[in-house]
Amino acid sequence: MVNQRATNVTWQDGEISREDRFNIFKQHGATIWFTGLSGSGKSAIAIALEQVLYQMGKLSYRLDGDNVRLGINKDLGFSEADRTENIRRIGEVAKLFSDAGVIALSSFISPYKSDRNEVRKLHEQADLKFIEVFVDCSLAEAEKRDPKGLYKKARAGEIKNFTGIDDPYEAPVNPEIYLRTDKMTLTEEVQIIMDHLEMNNLIPSAKNQINAAISS
Repeated sequence: MVNQRATNVTWQDGEISREDRFNIFKQHGATIWFTGLSGSGKSAIAIALEQVLYQMGKLSYRLDGDNVRLGINKDLGFSEADRTENIRRIGEVAKLFSDAGVIALSSFISPYKSDRNEVRKLHEQADLKFIEVFVDCSLAEAEKRDPKGLYKKARAGEIKNFTGIDDPYEAPVNPEIYLRTDKMTLTEEVQIIMDHLEMNNLIPSAKNQINAAISS
């Protein structure tokens, strides 16, 4: 929890409501929060989901861990305190996207339950949809994939505070969506997410569009 340091500040409402913005896009804003080990498939799923939503004419925006650390969070490292601040900031950004009517696709290891719970609470207090997706994968499979060579460096002691090696990962207990990426296909994973969005009236049915969008 970060304390408010600036004083004499108040929230300024405008004349355009959230519903007005949602009506422009003909969709409801929401945050889909992908959490899991490095190499578990978070970014790949978010990229594929973005393609499907685009084909449907739905506006989404990916907030990827590395991308954010190259910009708004470039001043943060990987200590526990910096990880917490990283997630706090991106949680606020995702909330703004959601409030604007955009579907925010947030892909972050976000290893600590307390940090993810704070982001959830932030959305719930604003009456915005927060969907936690646990992108599960065995550590052995994640290391086998190792798309950026980070596990190899962590095992060699070249990277400190690496989740799954010398830093913990606290798995979600009751995520809205659970994906086991070492046992499922990308199409199956995206379909599960789309089914959840459809069931919660965030999008119309898209069963015939997923294969075409992912393979394009």
